[in-house]
Amino acid sequence: MHKTSIIILTYNNLEYTKGCLESIQKYTEEGTYELIIIDNHSTDQTVEWLKKQKNLKVIYNEENLGFPKGCNQGIELASKENDILLLNNDTIVTANWLKNLQTCLYSDASIGAVGPTCNQHENFQGADFTYETFSEMQEKALKNNISDPNRWEEKVFLIGFCLLIKREVINKIKTLDEAYTPGYIEDNDLCLRILKENYRLILCHDVFIHHYLGTAFRKNLNTFYPILNKNREYFLDKWGFSSFGFDEIKDASLKILEPTNHVLDWQCGLGANALKIKYIYKNIQIDGVEKDMNKAIFAQKFIPVFKEEELPLNTYDVILIGQILEETPNPKEFLAKISTYLKEGGMIIGEIENASSVKNIDRLLKGEAYQNKNHFTIEDIERLFKELNYTQKYIFSWYIVPNEEEQKLIDKLNEIEPKNYQVTYYSFRFQK
Repeated sequence: MHKTSIIILTYNNLEYTKGCLESIQKYTEEGTYELIIIDNHSTDQTVEWLKKQKNLKVIYNEENLGFPKGCNQGIELASKENDILLLNNDTIVTANWLKNLQTCLYSDASIGAVGPTCNQHENFQGADFTYETFSEMQEKALKNNISDPNRWEEKVFLIGFCLLIKREVINKIKTLDEAYTPGYIEDNDLCLRILKENYRLILCHDVFIHHYLGTAFRKNLNTFYPILNKNREYFLDKWGFSSFGFDEIKDASLKILEPTNHVLDWQCGLGANALKIKYIYKNIQIDGVEKDMNKAIFAQKFIPVFKEEELPLNTYDVILIGQILEETPNPKEFLAKISTYLKEGGMIIGEIENASSVKNIDRLLKGEAYQNKNHFTIEDIERLFKELNYTQKYIFSWYIVPNEEEQKLIDKLNEIEPKNYQVTYYSFRFQK
């Protein structure tokens, strides 16, 4: 049996810590874990409460050392044969949580770390159910937390609010990078280091825990954003691409992707989009194009990645282009070029921001420029594809619910020319 060292950092927020530890004790099999608490100089009653608890390993820091250093203290204190689980104190665990994570972690030698779903939707780690009370949450989690390999999704990144890492991986990567102190983006960095050692990361949809997202960092935006920006700059210098690279999933396009055989993911980035497709459609073959070699190094771990000049002609059933038409110098020329890589009857799927959305018009009225190099209405897109002899259009509109000020502007604009001013994005599909 693999034992786990659960490492939890505390800094005030005693009620969170109480709820977290109580849930661990209730929903985790006794004897399968040890609890390690690193207190970062709490000034409420946390220290006094911790000193009254049994079966804890605790370090009481005399100053707030931040998240990466605190985690490293916990890793050092952990039993040397144990796996490491980094867990935020603002979480509530559920039935079978650790057992299911371990089942996935040890299902394949190539898996280096695993994480659960939760009630937050960052990194597409949100569960597909909601709840009003904790009792309802536990009931739904019990039904959800049934181990199922079909619900294991490979990822480029797992959020560090709950991350179970194999001991052999820890022995190789050693520690979190303390340059991210006091915290944020160190989990992005950690995941890349795990991938670099040729291990895989898996999101377990068959595990759910509640995450308050209530850390002290986020409560003071005057200190939060400078820290975040500093760490973003450090990440960029270290890896050669922005930390936003983990978010490059063409989600609006995937909503209109149908089962097919062979897909080309244009600007495939780190491979996050391709992994999402592979999870949704198990048997699709996916290739990628990515100019940024710093990203392509990671994408190549998941899919074949080509240089543009290496791409085979008349090969693909679908080419996913995302929002590239808003960036490329000559959209028509670009579409004509990539058409040569499509089979006859193949599809191009993409997305655009609606140039005539109420939000864009409001920005223009305030003297602000469009953020994208090119801007389109849906009529522009239809015209563009028609000129290139594409047929079988399908367009999906993404609406917002306007606030009171936006609704007034929409009413005025409709008096001049009725349009879909509430549409923020369009997903489109055209056939060759």
